[in-house]
Amino acid sequence: MSENTPMQRPLSPHIQIYRWTLTMMLSILHRATGIALYAGTALLAWWLLAAASGPEAYAGVQAVSAAWYGKLVLFGYSWALFHHMFGGLRHFIWDTGRGFELRTVEILARISTFVPPVLTVFVWVMAYYYMGAWS
Repeated sequence: MSENTPMQRPLSPHIQIYRWTLTMMLSILHRATGIALYAGTALLAWWLLAAASGPEAYAGVQAVSAAWYGKLVLFGYSWALFHHMFGGLRHFIWDTGRGFELRTVEILARISTFVPPVLTVFVWVMAYYYMGAWS
């Protein structure tokens, strides 16, 4: 190779080269739900502090929680909790040295995608049912 010939360097993989897979998206979503759970835990702490502070403070938290936007945040928190839990279980299986076959990876990814929303809706339906809202 002469000094005047430019050296051909390999391209680093980047977003335009990669074909997005379900496991890649779940990895990003696992991190995002972890961050969301931090925020949700702050809301839980707010609720506990209000409950310990007295009826006026608790009524304020209940007013926010009962509004449509409060229920939407609580629903999202529930889904994030289930999604993060299933992502953690998937990683736990991998930590034991199992589940690395491509078929198993795909099955675990699909379970981690479809089961958390179903569980979230189920828990909310059961909660409303047992609270007497649909009786």
